[in-house]
Order: sequence, then C-alpha cells, then structure tokens
Amino acid sequence: MIRDKGSLRFALLTPAFQLVLFGLIDMNVRHVPAVVFDQSRTAQSRELINDFVNTSYFDVVATVPSHVALRQYIVAGRAAVGVEIPPDFARRRLNQQSADVLVLIDGSDSTISSQALAAVNGVALSQSVAELAEKAGVADLPIRLHPLLLFNPDSRTANLLIPGLVAILLTFSGTLLAAFAIVRERERGTLEQLMVTPASPIAVILGKLLPYLVLAFVQLIFVLLLMVFVFRVPIHGSVPLLLGLSTIYLFALLSLGLLVSSRARTQMEAIQGAQAFLLPSIMLSGYFFPLSALPTPLPATHFIAIARGIIIRGATFPDLWRSVAALIAIAVVLVAASTRAFHKTIS
Repeated sequence: MIRDKGSLRFALLTPAFQLVLFGLIDMNVRHVPAVVFDQSRTAQSRELINDFVNTSYFDVVATVPSHVALRQYIVAGRAAVGVEIPPDFARRRLNQQSADVLVLIDGSDSTISSQALAAVNGVALSQSVAELAEKAGVADLPIRLHPLLLFNPDSRTANLLIPGLVAILLTFSGTLLAAFAIVRERERGTLEQLMVTPASPIAVILGKLLPYLVLAFVQLIFVLLLMVFVFRVPIHGSVPLLLGLSTIYLFALLSLGLLVSSRARTQMEAIQGAQAFLLPSIMLSGYFFPLSALPTPLPATHFIAIARGIIIRGATFPDLWRSVAALIAIAVVLVAASTRAFHKTIS
C-alpha cells in the first residue's frame, strides 16, 4: 500500500478537495431576484414591496409594465419571483377589505421555491396581523412567540451539511480503496502466494483490512481537522467517542470494499462493482432525503445519525446505542461475507 502512491494521494487529497468544494455550498436562500408589476403605484404598494426586500430573501431587479412581461422574466430565468399588485390594492386596504396580490414563483428549483414561498407567506401574515391589531386597538399581541433554534442558532449551512458530508466522503473513498485490495493481488499474480500461506481466510481478510483501516482513520482525522479549523464547525460532543464509533463504520466500509474485490476479476470490474454499491449507499443514507422516505437503512444512514448527534447535538453513547448496534451488526455481516467470498476465491 505504501508503494502505491496513487492510492495514497487518492485517500488523502480527494476527500479534502471534496470537503472544501461541497462545504462552501450555502443552502440558505438569500437575494432571490424578483420582478414587480405594480398597478397600484401607491404608498401602500411601495410599503409591501419594501417588506419583501427587507426580508433579505428578495432583490427587486426590475419593474415591468404588464403581466406578460412579468411572466417572461421568470421564463427567461432573469427572475425567480414575480409580484403583481392589482390597481385597487390601496383602496381595498383603506376600506378594510381583503387585498389580493399575485406572486409567481419559479418552481424549477425546489430549494429556492420552497424558501421563497415561506418568505412570501411570512410577509403576508406579518402585515395581516399588524393591521388586525391596529384595527382592534391592541397595543400588544396577546401571544408572542419566541422561537429558539438549538445547536445552530445562525442557521449556518456548514454546520448542517459537513457532519453528514464526512460520512459520505468516507463511504466513497473507503469503499473504493478496499475494492482494489484482492483484485490487485490477482492481477499481479501474487494471489497464489496468499493461497499457500498457512494463514486462514479470516486472517487474510483482517490483514488486508487493518492497513486500509489505519489509512482511512488518518483520512478521517484530516477531514475533521478541516471541518473544525477551516469551516469553523464546532464538535459539541466527545471527540474520542466520535473517533471510536467511526472505527466501526470504517470497518464496515472496508469490508464492503473487500467483498467487491473478492468477487471481481479486474480492477475495472472492481470499480464498477463498488459504484453499484456506492450510489444507493449515498442516495439512501438520509443525507439527501428524509429517513421516513427511505426503504431501508444502510451503514451510512447510521453513521450520519452518529456524526450529527455527536458533532451538532453533543449526544452521548446512551443516546446513540441503537445506531451503534446496527452498525456493529452490519460490520460483522460484511466481514463474514468478505471472508466467505475470499475463501471461494482461493478454493
């Protein structure tokens, strides 16, 4: 493994590059380009437009003369939100009647559309509540909510994305690294030397796992250092607990890679076999989709729960024992399957 410089560069540099690349993504939508068709042209309509801008979600990029032009801005991609204010907007508000405002939202980007919709509803609700309180002569609202966002009060995207991203990066690199272990021996003609040794199949598998486990552990520490010192993501829980539970996850990943390697005949076949496992493992990990929508939990699912629990919430072992037990069970099954596949290879 030490003589294989390409694998070492892949193991250490690729996760760092991917962490920096994906860690810079900000999922908080701000300054969405908006276009306005104001048929009222009154102080009330300008106040409504200012309320949209003051949320910091919207930037008015243009004022258009017609509904067709409003829609065309969105179709052309020059704006994601269009606000159409009717001519009687101010009159209806002064007469204490409901005033309708049409808001067109580009639904081709689900992230922007969902957050823009929430912001639009928030503006409408805040104005409606303020007007109702003024009409009722209420100086203060009877119920005031004081929401407190735990663990990530600033809603930093890095604090949410990177703990789960650690599991994804390790899944990708750890599985691919181990996928070459046995098949490389077969292509170089050294597999026969392993067959004549007195070592048992389980001993060979463990011997193959341990060096890659050390390399993957170095990789994990490197990624965690980048997370803490470059992206300023604090670890609220126990670092030794995180490293200890990460070892179980890395063991499961490397066992999966060795299982693929034992069945493959060439390194290209090993890559294809690993990718067949990688895509479902990543897509069904709970990182991209909610866990309630997933058909079955995978190793990455449990480790993402562990990583987010320790890093973000400061969880302890009693809080995570279900995920830990599931991860241990998966690791044992994968090691047994790898040993069985290798035994068939040399028999």
